[in-house]
Amino acid sequence: MRKVKPDSSSDTASQRMRPAITPEARQKQMISLATDCAEDLMRSGKAPSQIIVHYLKLGTKQAELELEKTKKELALTEAKTKSIQSSEQAEELYKNALDAFRGYSGQDTQRESDEYEWDD
Repeated sequence: MRKVKPDSSSDTASQRMRPAITPEARQKQMISLATDCAEDLMRSGKAPSQIIVHYLKLGTKQAELELEKTKKELALTEAKTKSIQSSEQAEELYKNALDAFRGYSGQDTQRESDEYEWDD
């Protein structure tokens, strides 16, 4: 009796995936397929040295530290952005408060009266 060769996982994976709607989703699909292909090559022992070295580098402590550093830099950038936005909002609030105080003290009415020339 003849053995039936099973379908490779990449063939069945591509059949199961529905088409991507956005370019970002398409990119994620392609990355997934490439990772699956690399895994198949590594399991069969036919992976080129570039693939092996790539995954070995991902497993190093240096790669983990670089990833952590990148995450912290992103968090710092987000914090700076929030700080700038909150300072702009605070500046607007101070301006509005000063305008309100001027109105309460009657300074706005003086400005309006300065526009008109009164003969004394």
